[in-house]
Amino acid sequence: MSAIFARNRALDINPPAGDSHLSTGGSDWLWAVMACFTLFFLIYYALSFKAFNGERVFHYLFTIGLFTGMVAYFAMASDLAFSVVRTSLYRSTDATYQMFWAKYVYWVVAWPVILIALGLISGVSWASIVFNVFLSWAWVLSYLAGAYTASNYRWGFWAFGTTAWLILAVQTLWHGRTSAARVNVLRDYSILSGWLNLLWILYPIAWAISDGGNVISVTKNTVYFGVLDLLMLPIIAFGFLVMARKWDYGALNLHFTQYGRVGARDGVFPEKSAAAPGTTAPAAVPAEGVVTA
Repeated sequence: MSAIFARNRALDINPPAGDSHLSTGGSDWLWAVMACFTLFFLIYYALSFKAFNGERVFHYLFTIGLFTGMVAYFAMASDLAFSVVRTSLYRSTDATYQMFWAKYVYWVVAWPVILIALGLISGVSWASIVFNVFLSWAWVLSYLAGAYTASNYRWGFWAFGTTAWLILAVQTLWHGRTSAARVNVLRDYSILSGWLNLLWILYPIAWAISDGGNVISVTKNTVYFGVLDLLMLPIIAFGFLVMARKWDYGALNLHFTQYGRVGARDGVFPEKSAAAPGTTAPAAVPAEGVVTA
């Protein structure tokens, strides 16, 4: 293992910047996280070939999320995709802080993936799903704006982002569970949304002591968020994979076709309604009381 880490020349090729910056050990950790995301991505994508055509929606969603995590942690491990910002609460003699914006890009993709997946199994309306996605973007972008703010006004952005999280908690733990109970997936939904919100509680704290308050070092910052990110999307993704085996996709209205979202229980598949080659489509039956020429 030491021989592998000895080959890590990322900080020599891409020198760090800022008074408080990434260490070689931090880069080693980020490469390990990137390797985990790569492994999860490959496994998840490979398993999508075993699923039926109408039951791959979760494979597609989480494959995108895991792929984005792989790219983001590659960038951070390589000491790329960062900005040097002034600290608001000075840590020792460090007046500038290396802030990796790549993790925010990852959250912009990964968190909506989870919210869309939870929305699909709970049976909430598309309006609710879109609302939740935009709330997650408001949360992430507020924290990103705060990370770039040098003065104590960054805590205003922290308050805005944390408010968006609190609304998301209500949406996923209350409205989502109410809807999930109607489609008989309350237990599975409660486990998945509960795990998500348990981890989400730690993100405002992590941001406050890292990119917000600059209390901990950049390396500790990467360890903190790396652990949280590994415990969130990969665990939830494989949780969906295990639990989905007993779900009734027809009852959940999750059969997707090339024409959109079609409920299998209605027997309506537009791609199968066209006349087969060499046959004549049945004539339309006029409605009762309508006189045809």
